[in-house]
Amino acid sequence: MLAAPILQFGTGRFLQAHVDLFVSQALPLGQALGGIAVVQSTDSAQSSARLAALAGAAGYPVRIRGLRDGRAVDEVVQVNSVHATWHAGRDWPHLLDAVATQAQVIVSNTADQGYAFHPADTATLLGPTATATAPRSFPAKLVVLLLHRWRHSPSAPTTLFPCELVGRNGHTLRERVAGLARDWGAPADFVAYLCEHCVWVNSLVDRIVSAPLHPVGAIAEPYALWAIERQPRMVLPCSHPAIVLTDELASFERLKLWLLNLAHSFLAECWLVDGRPAEETVLEAMDDAALRARLEALWQEEVLPVFDALGQGDDARAYLVGLRERLLNPFLAHRLADIAQNHAQKKLRRFAPVVEAAESARLRIVQPNLRSALGTASG
Repeated sequence: MLAAPILQFGTGRFLQAHVDLFVSQALPLGQALGGIAVVQSTDSAQSSARLAALAGAAGYPVRIRGLRDGRAVDEVVQVNSVHATWHAGRDWPHLLDAVATQAQVIVSNTADQGYAFHPADTATLLGPTATATAPRSFPAKLVVLLLHRWRHSPSAPTTLFPCELVGRNGHTLRERVAGLARDWGAPADFVAYLCEHCVWVNSLVDRIVSAPLHPVGAIAEPYALWAIERQPRMVLPCSHPAIVLTDELASFERLKLWLLNLAHSFLAECWLVDGRPAEETVLEAMDDAALRARLEALWQEEVLPVFDALGQGDDARAYLVGLRERLLNPFLAHRLADIAQNHAQKKLRRFAPVVEAAESARLRIVQPNLRSALGTASG
C-alpha cells in the first residue's frame, strides 16, 4: 500500500469531515488505497495554518453533532488519513514527482471559482518552467501535473473525483482541462490521454459541515453521502457506508438541490426580504411556526408535484423525513447570512430547474414562491 496514493486539492473543513474522514475510517479495515497528500493551492493565512497543523501528522478531530433517528448525537472522531502535505507554490517540483510516481486518485474541492482560468497561466507552462513554477488556476495545475504523469507513467491508473457542487462535475472539469491543453498546443496524444485514459468521475457530496475547529478539524452533522456515478476503470479512494455507487446520479442531485439546497435558499430569501434577525440560524428559522409552515407549503405545493411527475415522488418524501431532522439539528449554528452569500446565483441553480421541470411536464401548479424569488411571472 502506497503512503499517499490519494492527492487532495483543498484544505477546507468540508473535505476534512467528508472524504478525509471516510478514508481514515477505511484504512484500519484495509479498505482504502492508502493515505492522503493534501495540497494547498492558495496563499491564504488560514489555509497555511491548517496545512501546518496537518503536517504535524497527529491527526485532527471531527465533532459529529446532530440528530440520528430522533436521538441526539455528540461524538468526536479522530481523523488520521493525511500522511503528507504540500504547498503548490513552494513544493511544485516535489508535487510533480509525487503525481508521476504515486498518485492514483485526485480529489478536489476548490470552491465556486475553482474551475476558472487565470490570465497568468499561459502555454509557456508546458515548457522548461513547468517543473519550477506552479500554475495559478486549478485546471492549469492539472494540465501540467497530468502532462508530467503521462510522460513518466502513461499506463498508470488515474481517477479524478472533483467534489465541487457543479453539475456533472467530472465531465465539466475534464472539458476545462482538455480544452486548456488543446489551446496551449499540447501533444495530441496527451489530449487523448486526458480524455480517454484518465477517468473523470461525476459525483455528489452531501454533508453540512457547520464550523471549523482550530487549528484544524471541523464540526459536522451525522448525515453524510458521497454519491458516485459508476465508470469503467474507476479507482475508488476507499469503501465506506456513506459512499453510494449509482447509475442514476441525477436522481441524487435532484433530491439534494431541489429539497435541501432549495430549502436553505428559500429561508435565506425570507431572511433577506423580510429583514429577519441578522444572526438568525436555520434552526431558529425552523422553530418559527409561520416560517416553517411557508417552507412546508413550498415543498408540498411547488416541489413535490414535480418529483411526482418525474416518478421520484416516493424518494423525495423519504428524503424529506431525514431532511427535516437535519434542519432541526439542535447543535448546528448554520447562519442564514452565510447561506445568503452569492444568493442570486444560488437561486438560479436551485429554483429555476424546478420551475423549468414543472413547465416541461405541463403541470398546472403556480409556484408563486419560486417565481417571485426568481423575478418571473406566473405562467
